[in-house]
Amino acid sequence: MSTQGTTVADVDIAYSARGLTKRYGAITACEDVDIDVRRGEILAIVGDNGAGKSTVLKLMVGATQPDSGELIKDGKTIQLTSTLNAHNYGIEVVFQDLALCPNLDVAANIFLGRELSKRSRWMPLAKVLDRRAMTSQAELEISRLKVNIPAISGMRVGKMSGGQRQCVAVARAIFWSRDVMFMDEPTAALGVKEAGAVLELVKTAKENGVSVVLISHAMPHVMQLADRVIVMRHGHKVEEIEKADVSMDRVVRAIVGD
Repeated sequence: MSTQGTTVADVDIAYSARGLTKRYGAITACEDVDIDVRRGEILAIVGDNGAGKSTVLKLMVGATQPDSGELIKDGKTIQLTSTLNAHNYGIEVVFQDLALCPNLDVAANIFLGRELSKRSRWMPLAKVLDRRAMTSQAELEISRLKVNIPAISGMRVGKMSGGQRQCVAVARAIFWSRDVMFMDEPTAALGVKEAGAVLELVKTAKENGVSVVLISHAMPHVMQLADRVIVMRHGHKVEEIEKADVSMDRVVRAIVGD
């Protein structure tokens, strides 16, 4: 199936975009893009460099505001002013730069910007960080997700490998995701083993009922994971392919325009 605005009456939609358009001066990054994210699916958005896929991601997570178009969550139009605002709607994102603090440990990074606090023993009216609670919850989450990292606390993530840092970023997104998780090139620059660990986390997110939107150039990973593929070209959505019809040849031909 192809063309924009595809609707499936018997499918539960977690999140939608309608008519998303973003221009930077004379350059149109994306134009009139419609996307439905179905509940519990892995949706891959693919395309060549400059196709508009990362722009669409940024618009749908509040990192950038559209010039026109709307975002729809739970049947209501929403306006996202930031990624933190998106979190309030159950939407999380893992960018390529990971947005981790290299000087903090895993527990602190998982709760970054959402720290737990408790009453101070010495100053009853004041609150202090509850490091024990954050470490305990982080340990449970990392254990549940079977993430292989050296330490939860006491070791800066900046000293971990690229793959381990990526797993921490993905684990944080899964921990906070209630509904939809966006991922921008999650396996870029990773070795085979490290990429495999990240892909397993993507599968785990889906098993937890979280819809995953995957932006990727890694076509083997797209073929392995995606329940559906949307192809972007020159800022437009040019094809939408259901899992039963997905093939490497069809996706590549849609990307290059053959």
